[in-house]
Amino acid sequence: MKRYVSELIGTMVLVLFGCGSAAVAGTVLGNLGIAMAFGLSIVAMAYVIGDISGCHINPAVSIGMWIDGRLEAKDLVMYILFQCIGAIIGIALLAVIINSAPSLGGYAATGLGQNGFGSASSVGIDVIGAIIVEIILTFVFVFTVLGVTKKAENAAVAGIVIGLTLTFVHIMGIPLTGTSVNPARSLAPALFLGGQALQQVWVFILAPVVGAVIAGLLFKGLSAEDA
Repeated sequence: MKRYVSELIGTMVLVLFGCGSAAVAGTVLGNLGIAMAFGLSIVAMAYVIGDISGCHINPAVSIGMWIDGRLEAKDLVMYILFQCIGAIIGIALLAVIINSAPSLGGYAATGLGQNGFGSASSVGIDVIGAIIVEIILTFVFVFTVLGVTKKAENAAVAGIVIGLTLTFVHIMGIPLTGTSVNPARSLAPALFLGGQALQQVWVFILAPVVGAVIAGLLFKGLSAEDA
């Protein structure tokens, strides 16, 4: 249970600060600033809960770990459940904070850092493009996580590497889809906003799962071959 609660807290922090930066200060921070908020959230949590739960705080990462044999099926289900709960709590806190500042106009006006395609994308990427982008970005992220956490001697730098990787995939992905690579992070704001965000969220659940499966299978094959 300590591991599950750690995943809940870590995902809550990631979503609150990452999506919060996009919703509240996105015009000031720009894409790089938002990307850094997501990346730094991972760095912070990695060094706090990494030794407890592994600091997945992302169902896609947990799926990759399960495929590579580092997470049992029971734990996979519980990790994903608690990650989603943590994401929902993070978005709920963000909604309360935004609604407590009248000048922001409420979270329906600011958004909650939701993902989207078509008219919900700043560049108008279509659904096929969004799926391709999210599969690629998730593959790169999960593949990196699997690699850098494979050896215990990487523990000291793993959090920084993972955080920087999340940052650079966001730098590319934010203008395209808002960058998901994390089904829990996408589901929570969609549940609160409804409408278009909820109608499109399937892409940001399906594509990251596909990307994670590809990363997990490829990494497992490569590492087995090296052995």
